[in-house]
Amino acid sequence: MNNSEVKKNLKHNFIVNILDGGFFGFALGFTSFGTILPLFVSNLTESAVLIGLIPAIHNVGWQFPQLFTARWIARMRKLKGWILLLTIQERLPFLFLALVAWFLYSSHPTLALVFTFLLLIWQGLGGGVTANIWQILMGRIIPGKFRGRFFGFQSAAANLLSSVGAVAAGIILEKLESPLDFTILFSLTTLWMVFSWYFLSLTREPDVPVEINNPISESLGTKIRMALHKEPSFSWFLLYRMLYQFGSMSSAFFMVYAVKKLGVSEAIAGILTSVLLITAVVANPILGWLADHWKKNGILVLGAIASGVGAFIAWLAPNGNWFFLVVFLQGIANVSYWTIGMTMTLEYGSEEDRPTYVGLSNTMVAPATIIAPLIGGLLADASGYRVTFLVSAFLSILTAWLIHKLVKDPQPQMERSSVSQ
Repeated sequence: MNNSEVKKNLKHNFIVNILDGGFFGFALGFTSFGTILPLFVSNLTESAVLIGLIPAIHNVGWQFPQLFTARWIARMRKLKGWILLLTIQERLPFLFLALVAWFLYSSHPTLALVFTFLLLIWQGLGGGVTANIWQILMGRIIPGKFRGRFFGFQSAAANLLSSVGAVAAGIILEKLESPLDFTILFSLTTLWMVFSWYFLSLTREPDVPVEINNPISESLGTKIRMALHKEPSFSWFLLYRMLYQFGSMSSAFFMVYAVKKLGVSEAIAGILTSVLLITAVVANPILGWLADHWKKNGILVLGAIASGVGAFIAWLAPNGNWFFLVVFLQGIANVSYWTIGMTMTLEYGSEEDRPTYVGLSNTMVAPATIIAPLIGGLLADASGYRVTFLVSAFLSILTAWLIHKLVKDPQPQMERSSVSQ
């Protein structure tokens, strides 16, 4: 890859992709998978299992397709055009959610519930078919020594604007009657998604070597075996990502528990979401910088501990005020898993192999991502939310131990990818 071209466009690509992430986060602040959508669905059903599936569907949809797109991506010289086309599939469903809220929410709640979950599946899979190719593009335009900071600042921008959207969403929920409130929220999400797509379209993509475009003869199974053989520590990294899902399974129920059981108002729920996101705003650049200058597996340990302590506090909480600390710790855990995990994934493999590693680190985790909240929901339905919180706390601490003992940072990149040659 032309290193001088990457350096020449680094500042431009850094800025436009942070703006893309910022507006994407702003959009999701109005339709949070952790608060707004669970509240929307909780008015259509009392099933904790279905409520817990909301963030799981989003995460599984994002994770599952990635391995199956890896060989296709590895043969491509240009990625941006495909990304711009595919990412529409993760943005357009919010417009249809607005239509469901307006036309079906009050008159046909069961039908509204069915369409809501179909749209959530569409949205999740739309993100999934885009995710691998998007991460590879970010790996091509951002040199390895800047990736922790880039993903940190991008996520910080997303969470900052998302926190603003969350506060506005709480006010809208408090002031307006349903279904007008949810219709407006889903419509605003669609609008800001358009702005995000525009800034993504301004990315300047570098040329890549011709060999990256050569057909890849190995089968997917062979590529997987070769990847695991080349990077033995990567297997433990995969196990960590799977186990983390069970340790964090209670997070899907924090806000519903606070509102339904502890009497927290919907406006305060919006503020709690804002605290969660503001925590991520601060934590993302700090943890991203630490990941670049210290060690990434240490940040993963910190995140798993934060997840466990947060779930334990939720189990103890006598009133809703305790959830300000719960969401603060959840914010740190989210940054560790998503931002630093994504950065660490891009450290494995060569330019040609990297789509396989990215795909493995997500697709292999997808079953755990869907099973974990199902177990959490079943525990909550059978024994109450607090039991789910306690089990999550134990599994998070187990995850922290696994990382500390077995998950090692990838070897410092002498840059295995041609980006840094």
